[in-house]
Amino acid sequence: MAQGLRSAGIAVVVPELHRGSLAADTAAVQAAVDSLEEPPLLLGHSYGGSVITGVRGARHLIYLAAFALDAGESAASLGGASAQLQDAILPEPDGSTSLHPDGAADVLYGDCSDPLATWAVGLLRPQAPGCGRGVPRRHGWKDTPSTYVVCGQDRAIDPALQRTMSSRCTEVREWGTGHSPFVGHPELLVELLRERLVPVVRP
Repeated sequence: MAQGLRSAGIAVVVPELHRGSLAADTAAVQAAVDSLEEPPLLLGHSYGGSVITGVRGARHLIYLAAFALDAGESAASLGGASAQLQDAILPEPDGSTSLHPDGAADVLYGDCSDPLATWAVGLLRPQAPGCGRGVPRRHGWKDTPSTYVVCGQDRAIDPALQRTMSSRCTEVREWGTGHSPFVGHPELLVELLRERLVPVVRP
């Protein structure tokens, strides 16, 4: 997906998450935003919604099947993981968690081809304990334009919960996809991002 945007002349920065806590992940994205010359559009997927919620200086926020949290909320407190996702979770000796490959393919990439799902599962990383219990210190959707994309066939985060969180955002879209449309249907996301960027693209 990033390559599709770059080929259209759009600069893309992908900060690395899973640094041990929500606070550390938010700080990493904040540092990336602060390094840019102009306020960027921020996209957060799933847990990444908790991250972008706490970042200052964005032009627009896009929540993709993501946690648009309010004061005092965490992904865990909202009942984040579906029963199917919980069944796929594997505890690791160091306290982190990973996903069983077969379960991950079904829950996260159920609308993708088998080869594509296998490739995507191979990119997954363990998650540090407590990330899902992190509470953002600020809530960017309250003062920044935002778009929420509900993934209507999501098996990881209940679409009903997504619709509840989407009511907090400026605009809502709903796609008939699974949890990870950037893998199975990247053209949808590229089109949305290009659309959101049109007002600020210069000749």
